[in-house]
Amino acid sequence: MEIKATDVAKLRQMTGAGMMDCKSALVEANGDFDKAKDIIREKGKLIAAKRADRDTTEGSVIALTKENNTKAILVCLGCETDFVSKNTEFQQLANKIAATALSAMPANLDELKALKMGDLTIEEAVTQQTGKSGEKHALPFYAKLEAPFIATYIHTNGKLATAVGFSKVISPEVGDEIAMQITAMNPVSVSKDSCPKEKAMKVIEKELEIYRIQIREEGKPEHMVEQIAQGKLNKFFKESTLEEQTFVQDGKITVSAYLKSVDPEVKVTGFYRYSLND
Repeated sequence: MEIKATDVAKLRQMTGAGMMDCKSALVEANGDFDKAKDIIREKGKLIAAKRADRDTTEGSVIALTKENNTKAILVCLGCETDFVSKNTEFQQLANKIAATALSAMPANLDELKALKMGDLTIEEAVTQQTGKSGEKHALPFYAKLEAPFIATYIHTNGKLATAVGFSKVISPEVGDEIAMQITAMNPVSVSKDSCPKEKAMKVIEKELEIYRIQIREEGKPEHMVEQIAQGKLNKFFKESTLEEQTFVQDGKITVSAYLKSVDPEVKVTGFYRYSLND
């Protein structure tokens, strides 16, 4: 049957797929729009499956807040190349996913993927974009945060963002400084004690093993290895937990001391940081 240009344009408007893909789908579906949409979706799934093992090291990381900065989300839409990540369609999809996440505040990544955006779930929309671009798209990270006050920071390249919660309302300037501290210094947790047990155990075992190897290579006596390793571990946590880190805006004090100087009662309640380049 003859496929009219107006029908191709209509299907393109409905799916966002390329003109040739829309025409081929309509031909295959004998002009049935619903079948044609299914064909385009299946093509996206096929391309996604073929490119499943590709790395998505480019993309966009977005942090948004609402309700007077008391709720926030952090989400990443990834792709394979910088060229695609700068595409208007890609940015529109990333922003739409972020806005949907902020509105619904799903509990986890699986719930986010299941949310509806128009006729499609977010997961289906991401798969469809894979089919349209021919390049893998993925949602590698999502987190939500709630606190009396939340500050966010998005790096200028759009590939790194942070959301940090505080125990009480503080000035936006102070919030920005702590968010930038986390972004720049990548702490493992707020404090050693607040580090989740499973994560803490992994970090401790990894660092201790590195230190043991270093100490033995330095020729230190075997009976001193554990003692020295523990000392190095304590130094690691001092440098790698937010409260004990040196405050980047003033190298003479810790982050904890800086916050106490602002307000003795304010504490960081938690944070999320995600980077496509870590």
